[in-house]
Amino acid sequence: MKSVKKRPVPARRVPPGAKRPVRKTNNKRLTWLVFCLTGVAMLSAMAGALLAVSLASTPLMQRKFTSQEASIFNKGEIANSSLKMPGLTRPVNILVLGTKVLTTDVQEVPDHLKNLKYHALVNSFEGLTDTMLLVRFNPENKKVSVLSLPRDTRAEIPGYGVTKLNSANVHGGPALSARSVSQLLGGVGIDRYVTINVQGVQALVDALGGVTVHVPKDMKYRDDSQHLYINLKAGRQHLNGEQLLQLLRFRYDEYGDIGRIQRQQMVMRALMEQALNPATITRLPKILSVIQSHIDTNLSVEEIAALVGFAAQTNRSNTQMLMLPGEFSHPGEFDASYWIPTYRRIQGLMARHFDFGSADEIDNNSPENLRVTIQDSTKQPNTAQSVVKQLQKSGYGDVGIGQPWNESLSVTRIVAQRGDSQQAEAIRKALGFGEVRIENTGDIESDVTIQLGKDSTQASKK
Repeated sequence: MKSVKKRPVPARRVPPGAKRPVRKTNNKRLTWLVFCLTGVAMLSAMAGALLAVSLASTPLMQRKFTSQEASIFNKGEIANSSLKMPGLTRPVNILVLGTKVLTTDVQEVPDHLKNLKYHALVNSFEGLTDTMLLVRFNPENKKVSVLSLPRDTRAEIPGYGVTKLNSANVHGGPALSARSVSQLLGGVGIDRYVTINVQGVQALVDALGGVTVHVPKDMKYRDDSQHLYINLKAGRQHLNGEQLLQLLRFRYDEYGDIGRIQRQQMVMRALMEQALNPATITRLPKILSVIQSHIDTNLSVEEIAALVGFAAQTNRSNTQMLMLPGEFSHPGEFDASYWIPTYRRIQGLMARHFDFGSADEIDNNSPENLRVTIQDSTKQPNTAQSVVKQLQKSGYGDVGIGQPWNESLSVTRIVAQRGDSQQAEAIRKALGFGEVRIENTGDIESDVTIQLGKDSTQASKK
């Protein structure tokens, strides 16, 4: 009998009656019909409001491009021009940049911030990008793919040499950022960009009425120089905009910036579910105000409406959260700490999720070589060990037990850490329970992470 491996926490290297069933079925159908009708009404209302904003002539693009900078983005049409709900006409890649700009990062400080004795946040789109995402909206397969790019990724910034990817915005704004990201990913095309600062994220969450999310651990941090005070307790809770920023800005754990990317992915899923709430309609004026004042983008209002409509109708299982393949640099290896890209795996990821490159480059790991980590949320003795034995009987040779998952789950999550849904689906079939998720919320050194829920204990009793 093979021994069960214990997964250590990776060392931190960077600063991570027969009629009743019929009546019940009819009720479910009625509920689903009401939900669908409500969703259509929400989308129509949102589209109408967004199109009304376009008539107000408020520019969404808050900077000027040279002809050379503008040429970096694909100019082709991405949305139809119907007066009804706009729709996407083709797959599109959107670069999303998130900035945090302090008074010390800008030459001209706003008057109301000049006399402060700390480094205050500025409503600006300049400076380093704390968040970089490439998002693909694909109407052909009805999927949304979100690729997170770690801020410390070692990459070439055209004209400025090899350095951290997040510096591209400082040197050349979204145009240079798009050029650098495209080059890093093998030349993939980028259609549009969106830049939002942390004040915009806070205002957007408040406009939505807050968001319910699971805080993975107690978080406490104090930085008087920025008036940054983080004080959150672990557990599922409803956070306002300020509290959500605390969750997103916290970096002081064993995973560093990669841990923050994991929390970003959790928040993005929560926000998508929040946006489907019927109460969102009543909050549209506030949401549109945030878009106008805290977002810089070369998307038209009609294009935004098309993207929002498509995302709202996309099933959760078709929303894929990915992260740039790579590994931490070793201490002393470079002049700074970096996330070192693994280009062979990048090629496979781009072919699989962005329809770019050759499918021949996709990795096909056999079960015996697949690294699987189990995180147990059930707190039931022997459940994890039982799953390990079951997988070993199915031919999986590298299965270990990692740190417990501290959120109580009803349904087991089989997390495709590397973005390979086929690998995760094969494990789901071997176990006979769970749901597949493509995201990076599990063990960062695994190929697949299994976060055990209550369904696993029920299965073990059969």
